[in-house]
Amino acid sequence: MDAGSYAEHRRERQRERRREAALAGALALVVVLLAAGIIGYALRSGAAAGEGEDRLRVIATTNFLADTVDRVGGDDVTTTRLMGPGVDPHLYQARASDLDEMRAADAVFAVGLFLEGSLRPTLTELARTKPVALVGEQLDEDRLLEPEAGAPEGTEHDPHIWLDPRLWADVVDVIATELAELDPGNADAYRDRAQDYRADVLALHEEMAHELETIPERHRTLVTSHDAFQYFGRAFDMDVAAIQGISTEEEATTANISEVTELVTDAGVPTVFMESSVPRNTLDAVVAAAEQRGHEVTVGAELYGDAAGDDGTPEGTYIGMLRANAERIAAGLAGTEQ
Repeated sequence: MDAGSYAEHRRERQRERRREAALAGALALVVVLLAAGIIGYALRSGAAAGEGEDRLRVIATTNFLADTVDRVGGDDVTTTRLMGPGVDPHLYQARASDLDEMRAADAVFAVGLFLEGSLRPTLTELARTKPVALVGEQLDEDRLLEPEAGAPEGTEHDPHIWLDPRLWADVVDVIATELAELDPGNADAYRDRAQDYRADVLALHEEMAHELETIPERHRTLVTSHDAFQYFGRAFDMDVAAIQGISTEEEATTANISEVTELVTDAGVPTVFMESSVPRNTLDAVVAAAEQRGHEVTVGAELYGDAAGDDGTPEGTYIGMLRANAERIAAGLAGTEQ
């Protein structure tokens, strides 16, 4: 091989090496890009999965409050309740497991207004380290009722606000505001859900008013186990009487029973109503005493005062519990149960 041929051969070998190097670089770039894509996808997938895990964790005291928080929170909030069906919030005391759940949560929601009387010290203590939203205490005081004499110490207003759907519609807005402050990134979603659910609650009020209009004027007196239905009476133009006061912490006395018996007899009340979270023994005493006076009165279908119904039933929701109350009160006081 002469010098010229040898030089040409070397140039050709160099060109081949450059082509091989370029090809290797291109392949390396492809590998890097593919790896970056895979990693990016994994990161995005992990973030998406983490978003579910990072949802707000909220504890609500009563089951109807938990239902309402859940309606507003939607998929952005995991809501856990402390109290189930038939549980009396006035007397409920936190268990060790409840304390663990509340400490682990991002926030705790309670009705407030001393509804959860026995739980109040626990809520006060928790408020030092995490958000505790007392939703009822954020309403305009002018719309709240004052309790009768003898209410537990510290009780400035009747706490049973959920039995007036128009008041509870405002609580829906309070819940949306609280959730938006805790989770600003989903604020619009909370407000949108609250707007929709508020409309449902206000429509419920109209539905209940129509149902209760069927009760004759002479029978528009609602008698229950404890004084939970004053907001209900104000909302639907009914007189309300009860054996116990606004809190079941107060024991019913023979004087209470005699007073209600006299009212039932004089007004010709056809039906008195037990509540799902209160024993019926005092109502039975009123029925027996009224019969001794010559007036027949029955114990009507169970009402949902301080707790919603069983899980998985319509009555286990806020709207379902109030709808059931209206239907049962209308049936009992119209005399159709007799």
